[in-house]
Amino acid sequence: MGTPAGTRAPDALEGTPAPGVLPSTAAAGENSAPARVALVGVHGFGTHHLRNLERLQAAGAVDLVAVADPQPPAPGSVPASAVVFPGLSELLADTRNLDVIIVATPIQTHAPLALAALATEADLYLEKPPVASLADYYTLLDAAASSGRSVQIGFQSLGSHALRAIEELVAAGTIGTLQGISATGRWVRDRAYYKRSRWAGKRSINGVDVVDGVATNPLAHAVATALRIAGARTTADVASVETELYRANDIESDDTSVIRIRTAFGLPITCVLTICATESVEPYVTLQGSEGTAVFHYTEDRLAIETVSGRTEETYGRDDLTENLLAHRNRGVPLLSSAVDSGAFMLVLEAIRTAPEPAPIDGAYVRWEGNGEAAHAVVTGIEDALERAGRQHATFSELGLPWAGSSPTPFALPAS
Repeated sequence: MGTPAGTRAPDALEGTPAPGVLPSTAAAGENSAPARVALVGVHGFGTHHLRNLERLQAAGAVDLVAVADPQPPAPGSVPASAVVFPGLSELLADTRNLDVIIVATPIQTHAPLALAALATEADLYLEKPPVASLADYYTLLDAAASSGRSVQIGFQSLGSHALRAIEELVAAGTIGTLQGISATGRWVRDRAYYKRSRWAGKRSINGVDVVDGVATNPLAHAVATALRIAGARTTADVASVETELYRANDIESDDTSVIRIRTAFGLPITCVLTICATESVEPYVTLQGSEGTAVFHYTEDRLAIETVSGRTEETYGRDDLTENLLAHRNRGVPLLSSAVDSGAFMLVLEAIRTAPEPAPIDGAYVRWEGNGEAAHAVVTGIEDALERAGRQHATFSELGLPWAGSSPTPFALPAS
């Protein structure tokens, strides 16, 4: 039996374009034979990859030749031409000349599956988060370098054309001097969310790291997008990371947290995140300038700029990361979300992984809305707390919130 693929969390959808905002439709395989692709994990976010591969196959850019998952695909979800295997090892034993392997599986399986894929001649598309520890990340980079293969990480928001517009407005001084960046995410997740799989909400399973917390899975794109806007890509681009982790749900991992980062250039980034809000709203990254602000709603590719001159808003397109990987293979186009450029994010993940267990929020400050498995926790006053923390670059304890009893935990950066 091969390494199980399992079911990918639907929270990977956090970085996908909003309805009506379409990714690039240019066939990345133009003037070349279709890329032979294998998909590992066809449920959860794997269903998004199936739909996208169907689109790319119709455009003549790919040929989905095989899929792997211990749970059989839904009838009709996989092309009849694709062979179905229970695991990646069986797929690789029976499938030759693959060009791209896409891995969309539970977090704790990423490292072994990625290494198996990189032992072939194929390039790799690996869903976020890349792996569940910094040690595994370095192993992944070493394997990619040794194999000479390319690795794209599934932070879909990094394909947004708005990022170039943001870079240009900062360079032009449109909002003055950039003083800080905050990432704000407030979503709702119910009891059923944490019962959908055995790894949901876990820090580890039988000694294997999972790190399924609010900043590393459901709202990981908020962290990754803020880091990219700040110019923090590699591990060398981060000077410090502090975490303050809490949980309102009966889980191991955090569901309400502040992650405070300072880049090597001295810019503060504060990520304020919860899945215990009153209602879900589109997450956003705020650029705080000396003469204005820019707010990027990254799931919608929508950028709003506000200065003394007034307010403007524009919605941008987005490059699909699978197409970008194909264009990289065929024409040398730079990867938009390479494994190397995920180093800064992996430092944040490692800080969360090694931090003390999240502090439970006193039940006096948590109310439950809904019934049964559809019930979800709401932290009292969380919306205001997130706004204040992001604006002031403060943690919940520094704001003096009555349920925030812990203090920020500094992360000891690894020696370079």
